[in-house]
Amino acid sequence: MTSRERVIAAIEHREGDRVPVDLGSNPSSGISAIAYARVAMLLGAQDARPKVYDVVQELAQPDEWMLDRFGIDVVDIGRAWNDRSEDWRETAMPGGWTYLYPAWFKPERVGDEFFARDSGGTLLAQRPTGATFYDERCFPWEDGYPADYSRLPAAMGKVLWSALVHSPWDHAAEKDFYKELRRRTLALRASTDRALMVVVGCNLFEWGTFLRRMDNFLMDLYIDEANAERLLDALMESHLASLAKVCEAVGDIVDVLRFGDDLGHEGGPFMSPEVYRRLFKPRHRILVDYVKRHSGMKTFLHSCGSIYELIPDLIDVGYDVLNPVQTSARDMEPERLKKEFGKDITFWGGGIDNRTVLNKASPAEVRTEARRRLDILAPGGGFVFNTVHNILPDVPPENVVALFDAVMEWNAGR
Repeated sequence: MTSRERVIAAIEHREGDRVPVDLGSNPSSGISAIAYARVAMLLGAQDARPKVYDVVQELAQPDEWMLDRFGIDVVDIGRAWNDRSEDWRETAMPGGWTYLYPAWFKPERVGDEFFARDSGGTLLAQRPTGATFYDERCFPWEDGYPADYSRLPAAMGKVLWSALVHSPWDHAAEKDFYKELRRRTLALRASTDRALMVVVGCNLFEWGTFLRRMDNFLMDLYIDEANAERLLDALMESHLASLAKVCEAVGDIVDVLRFGDDLGHEGGPFMSPEVYRRLFKPRHRILVDYVKRHSGMKTFLHSCGSIYELIPDLIDVGYDVLNPVQTSARDMEPERLKKEFGKDITFWGGGIDNRTVLNKASPAEVRTEARRRLDILAPGGGFVFNTVHNILPDVPPENVVALFDAVMEWNAGR
């Protein structure tokens, strides 16, 4: 099977020739620039300079040689952009690291802190001393909802996730962007047999938190539902317009479309199931139905946290894939998830816990745990191997290599 066939088979709950593997197909399944450089050096690439394609989380775009080395089956179509040397700018970072940032990203450095501002001087994001990613600093509507939503695009443009967006969306304002998106995606399709992912976001709950601030929006869901719904309706209008353009441009080329909406924290959903069903589920269904009616793409939801209580609703909405499968959260044990939901939704992630195992265990322990997770999640299809969210700088490079080698060994022994 080709990688593309393997991924599609897994999503359709068919066992392929091996379990498909992901590293870096989207900004929730990737590897930090520091971790990437350490792995590259361990594998002999001594002059590795990570291309930081997601500047907010400082995630590296994996080079082809690393994708080959680890047997990766899926890539982000954003890698088809920023393909010239002048698209990147070399930057020396604290700790002696050298990154390649997109040429457009020019944060202000003060000591070991970095500040990203818009053209008007508004502080959008900050990378504090000792941190390895940027924090949001601008919440456009934290003081209250607007009278109308004519300025929604401008407000969204002041949120770091939009203002400092990863490829290909860092080119979205350019003339004939969607025509170029199709051209480049067709070229990528012709150059690889890997499955292709497009990241669209279309977050609803999270956009409420980005614009209003987390504490405000969580309260709004219970004490100001009318205004929360007005915002959600305005977001839906914007999201559906974007989906129409994406489906028309690449819906017949790309294999998986990634939505995002973090619905849970460590101990459970951010809202009761009743609130989810009333405010978000009908809108999520509209977004998913649109993609299924207007393209051949599978639908992928990234949602962190303990969302066990919501999974039946997410299945009912029509999502094909759930990521990152945060198995350390309450009620998210892999055995339980596979037994209860494994026939109805594909788990893309959950292959190993990044916070307590991959970063702290020995390479031998990493291999053992990865194989245990494969034994649980792989039978019957419906599983794409990936870590629980991004590989961060505290993960030893030996453990990263041990992890992907364990998957290849497990696959070879089937």
